[in-house]
Amino acid sequence: MARLNPYLSFKNQAREALEFYRSVLGGELDLSLFGDMPADAGMPIEESDKELVMHGQLDTPAGLTLMAADTGSMMPYVAPTSGVTVALTGGPEDHEYVAAAYERLAEGGSDAMPFEKAPWGDYYGQVTDKYGISWMFDVGTE
Repeated sequence: MARLNPYLSFKNQAREALEFYRSVLGGELDLSLFGDMPADAGMPIEESDKELVMHGQLDTPAGLTLMAADTGSMMPYVAPTSGVTVALTGGPEDHEYVAAAYERLAEGGSDAMPFEKAPWGDYYGQVTDKYGISWMFDVGTE
């Protein structure tokens, strides 16, 4: 089965951000650093890039997968784009989990729309977290 997963790009905060997201969402975090690449892989790695995350993957107990990487000096950095949002959604049984994630991601964030009952009946909210990533939350009701 194909899956669609968010892949976030950072200049040099991927490890910090992924560890924060693990504290919010739970789960297992796997990190591969640029310095872990074999020297004969054909990609020269600057000393300053060796501790940066080449690929990080957070797999949560809820079945979510969130991936991220730092941008090494060998490539151009592309900042988070307006209009690209990570959506965390669920049904009534997920309300507590999603509400708690909203609260934690809103800490130090901005542009928050409170997570509360919306006119269409779902619980809905938005926030841009402290790393500049936009999040949308929607939980259906019974």
